[in-house]
Amino acid sequence: MRAENDRSDQAPGVGGGPGGAPADGAERSPGGHVPVMLERVLELLAPALERPEPVVVDANLGLGGHAEALLAAHPSLHLVGIDRDPTAIERSTARLAPYADRITLVRAVSDELPEVLARLRRPRIDGALFDLGVSSPQLDEAGRGFAYSYDAPLDMRMDRDQELTAETVVNTYPVPELIRILRDYGEERFAPRVANLIAKERGREAITSTKRLAEIVRTAIPAATRRTGGNPAKRTFQALRIEVNAELTALERALPAALDALTLGGRVVVLAYHSLEDRLTKQVLTARTRDTGPVGLPVPLPEHQPRFALVTRGAELPSEEEVARNPRAASARCRAAERIREAVDEE
Repeated sequence: MRAENDRSDQAPGVGGGPGGAPADGAERSPGGHVPVMLERVLELLAPALERPEPVVVDANLGLGGHAEALLAAHPSLHLVGIDRDPTAIERSTARLAPYADRITLVRAVSDELPEVLARLRRPRIDGALFDLGVSSPQLDEAGRGFAYSYDAPLDMRMDRDQELTAETVVNTYPVPELIRILRDYGEERFAPRVANLIAKERGREAITSTKRLAEIVRTAIPAATRRTGGNPAKRTFQALRIEVNAELTALERALPAALDALTLGGRVVVLAYHSLEDRLTKQVLTARTRDTGPVGLPVPLPEHQPRFALVTRGAELPSEEEVARNPRAASARCRAAERIREAVDEE
């Protein structure tokens, strides 16, 4: 998710110190963390927010780093911040207190965006930011169970009020379902080996800790593969986290909803941290920026012309200087699009 996506070797596309620990020497903001690609995010959203009383949605609020910078840069901006993690809402409320009259923070999942906007009577927005994945506090607080570098209960819930945990997945899912999750969400090429060893070990005793799961995964991965590519547990932990929090499902619903809510000239910016997030983002944006009319027509049909245009060429990467300051930014991929036409029934 996150406003401060201090990513690590915690998962493919999660950059920083080993196993989710804070990266030594990383530059810190007053809030204690570094918003990823902050200047570029501000630059991409700025044209959409240079209008009277603009509204922007930060769909993955985290610690509010990007939100704080946006509020400071645009004095008439109203920001709607969404996060499912009550700790994130609490900390962002404190951080953004100087802007209390210009913020609305809502505890919700990003795919509830249409309902949130309806309740706030703000059906149209001028900008939206998606800072995906897992936040720095979730990684760095051992008890959350996201990191394999700490021995902690297998939890991984962004919203700790929900029932499904990583422990439940690991100990109750059938082997074929575990294989699917590890393969599809973790891109783990040894998914069958890992899933079968998990099933064998849980038959002896329930797997309840991050340390034991990491050891099981390490044993399942061939020795030659373990010598390269970082901690062998990173793909399994990523897969479990995505499953527990239904992250890709939320993005699949939330991003189109944000695009639908944009005003003319409004922009959406997405920061993704692994190939699954970035691939889904690319698919959604490509579909919205493509002419869907029959090939070869002499005159484009208005109803088939794209309503959006890409603002970035492909996925933009953080600079070498930023990665040197904050290694957890290394895996970030940034894409943006702008609404250039209203829907046909609104024209």
